Amino acid sequence: MISRKFLLVASLFLSFGLAAMAQQDSIPINSVIEKTAKYSTSFPIEKVYLHLDKPYYAAGDTIWLKAYVTVEKHQPSGLSGIVYVDLLNSQDSVIAGLRLPLKSGFANGNITLDGETIKQGTYRIRAYTNWMRNFDAEYFYDRTINIGNAIDNKVNTFISYKSSGKKGGLIKLNANIVYKDPTSAPYAEKKVSWQLVRNGDAIAKGKGTTDAKGNLLVELPENDAPTLTSGSLVTAIDMGDRNFITNTFPLTGSITNFDVQFFPESGQLTNGVRTKVAFKAINAKGLGADVKGKITDDAGTEVATFTSAHLGMGVFAMTPESGKLYTATVTFPNGSSAVYKLPRVQSMGIGLTVNNSDPDNLNIKIAANDVFLQRKQNKSFYLVAQSGGVIYYAASTVLKDLSYSAAIPKAKFPTGILQITLFSSGGYALCQRLVFIQHNDQLSLNLKTDKPSYTVRQNVKMSVTALNKTAPVIGSFSVAVLDDATIPSEENNEQTILSYILLTSDLKGYIEKPNYYFNKPDQEKADNLDILMLTQGYTRFNYEDILADKNPPIYTAPEQGIEVSGILRTNTGLPVSKGSIRLIVPDNNFSAETLTDMAGNFKFSDVMVRDTSKITLSARNNPNGRNMVINVNGELYQKVNKNPNVADEIVNIDSVIRPYLENSHKQYQSSRVLKEVVIKAKSVVKKASHSDYGTFAGLSPQADHEINPDQLKGCPILINCLSTMALGLTYADNNFYVTRDYNQGKKTTPVQIYINSAQIDVSNLASMSGDDVESVEIFLNDGLSGINRVNGTKGVMIIHKKVIKTQKISLSQLMALIPKQNVITFAVQGYSKARDFYVPKYEVGKSSVIGLDLRNTIYWNPKVITDKNGVAAFNFYNSDARGSYRAIIEGLDGDGNLGRQVIHFNVK
Repeated sequence: MISRKFLLVASLFLSFGLAAMAQQDSIPINSVIEKTAKYSTSFPIEKVYLHLDKPYYAAGDTIWLKAYVTVEKHQPSGLSGIVYVDLLNSQDSVIAGLRLPLKSGFANGNITLDGETIKQGTYRIRAYTNWMRNFDAEYFYDRTINIGNAIDNKVNTFISYKSSGKKGGLIKLNANIVYKDPTSAPYAEKKVSWQLVRNGDAIAKGKGTTDAKGNLLVELPENDAPTLTSGSLVTAIDMGDRNFITNTFPLTGSITNFDVQFFPESGQLTNGVRTKVAFKAINAKGLGADVKGKITDDAGTEVATFTSAHLGMGVFAMTPESGKLYTATVTFPNGSSAVYKLPRVQSMGIGLTVNNSDPDNLNIKIAANDVFLQRKQNKSFYLVAQSGGVIYYAASTVLKDLSYSAAIPKAKFPTGILQITLFSSGGYALCQRLVFIQHNDQLSLNLKTDKPSYTVRQNVKMSVTALNKTAPVIGSFSVAVLDDATIPSEENNEQTILSYILLTSDLKGYIEKPNYYFNKPDQEKADNLDILMLTQGYTRFNYEDILADKNPPIYTAPEQGIEVSGILRTNTGLPVSKGSIRLIVPDNNFSAETLTDMAGNFKFSDVMVRDTSKITLSARNNPNGRNMVINVNGELYQKVNKNPNVADEIVNIDSVIRPYLENSHKQYQSSRVLKEVVIKAKSVVKKASHSDYGTFAGLSPQADHEINPDQLKGCPILINCLSTMALGLTYADNNFYVTRDYNQGKKTTPVQIYINSAQIDVSNLASMSGDDVESVEIFLNDGLSGINRVNGTKGVMIIHKKVIKTQKISLSQLMALIPKQNVITFAVQGYSKARDFYVPKYEVGKSSVIGLDLRNTIYWNPKVITDKNGVAAFNFYNSDARGSYRAIIEGLDGDGNLGRQVIHFNVK
């Protein structure tokens, strides 16, 4: 049997007195511990969590948010002083961005969903710090939100799909779309044109007419599954008078298809070693599908049966044998079935099994087969358990027998994901198992109202008491109060500070209904959470790289404030040492001075820039300053990864969040004020076009893609916006490339860029804002123009600048317009100013407001701070809605203890 001389590690900083080993190990266990400690200290893990006021929105709403940035053991992070929050559309383009200053790890802000630019559909909110940019973007905060439009949406739709497989792997897909007006009356006998669009290109087109009930059947041509599921169906319904209304339907999940994966607990099936095997079944959209099935060997003998326990996940046990091939026959919810091969059985190996059902102990079993024992007997092995980069348990042992079982007290570990790894003495990870430790030791929050029930527009006084066990704590919390009728709750599907910080932030891939495991936890949910640990990948912490001293490259340092840096040179290119640079932010009445270092570099730290402001740098105060050139280091742009939470997209928004949209429409109607409109004759202004310039003779008359000025309105730095808005192009390595070529590895031929008819370099776009631009035309090829052949490029982007009315100016005014190299002005994204949530005040017995109060977010407060007694209080007024209201509070204290509570109260 394996030696019982396990050594417990209480913390990283204890010295480890190890028992003498039976042989000289190539990597002592001390090295594993020391290297892990060094890595964790050098590369701390920051996490960002956003508490949003509600789960979905409508055009015209405001997203209210609070950012919680944590570091080791979930404590508020002092590492970063800035957090970035981006709003992205379904084409993965950033359409709004916040740069929020962090105070002790907290920040609050808001994003206005302008009804003119926000269309109904699926969007994403992602958040990160500059330090987090050094690591995998899959660990950014990334959340899918669905936004409806009750103001301009004159057409409500409901789409359903029917698919069938054809020969050659092709799929036949039919879509049935129901068109109705906002009153649910069908749009009958309406002409509809449609396109199947993928990567911005139309690959199929068609037309049809709705029937008497508003139904339209769209028969898409046979195609392969990847083409269909990565595309969108775009329809345009003819409302008459040349008025067309467009709807876009993503085809993700449109195909009736299932997939099943199998995960042996030890990572492999080993001859003669009984092994738990977890499985996960999902549909085409990535959501869990309930299945059942059986495992048979190649002789047809049944060795196990299985049934999913939760969201398509389950577990069974089997004892594999060498030389046998095992298959799983799986039956899906629609009655269809499929056969899958299980991993090949290994002739020799060792396995790690963990039983997490005991509330007090982790019961661990290490089992080897005969072949492994013969070859590795008396060899040393290590067992290491870490959480959040901190090792809480380590043991060294010698392999004596086939198996060994031991119980490790759970009290040694914190709440959260625990990674248990079995190493060879050479530092090779043989087996790895994730378990979730749940002590139910979150903060106890007691949120209560001053009355059992209320009337409309009545003042509500609420208080909260925060305790860590029995001790009061000073903590930072955010509170949202919502109308249950217009925003129905599904607590299991909510994203909460508990489910995110403790679970999803440490796992790659999509987690369905994460709060299910934390909402009124019981033994069944604990068992299902253990199955999730068996099926979900975990790659944030890689021992192989750590033990090889292979550290991740660091490109960006943690930010404590906005920095402006660059280099000062003479006009001959030589760096200027000890040169004087002056920085001015006119909008903020801010100025500073600094000197360059010996290499000519300069840096201004903690520059106060609000919103989008212009910064001026000057080197004129230097001797011979007229012959100096200032070069500024550009701001980093964060690339956009694909949406990891596509499964949270709502296709039929009109029906799924209908109560919310109906209330939103009522709000708009009650708040709308008609104003006198004076119509004046206006000359038609010709639209800017490439056809205005002879340079572009030979280009197609119609651009492949266009960006209009409304899309660029308010864009602070043009290059950042074009990086995500330029459909059909990919921005990488400071160049634009045609996406189709880039994806095929053709990364050496960039797009040629013009401003009006002048060729420019990409770097010129960093000094322009979106407000400078009239429109952008994108051509994926140069037609007959020969532009690409002459310039060695592929594709053309033409940026049309806005025309400024000309007038006579003096010579001095003309000279002022000529840019000087020793004085430069450029735009910087500054700190976004957070608005205060408006709370109306009603006087008792008086009608102080005309019209209905139809708020659905009744109250939002991101700055609820408990005092030394753990108490905080606040108040607000109800709206005119009667029924149940829901109050949600969540947050943390200075030691990283998390808390969340939801209560309901009635309004009569």
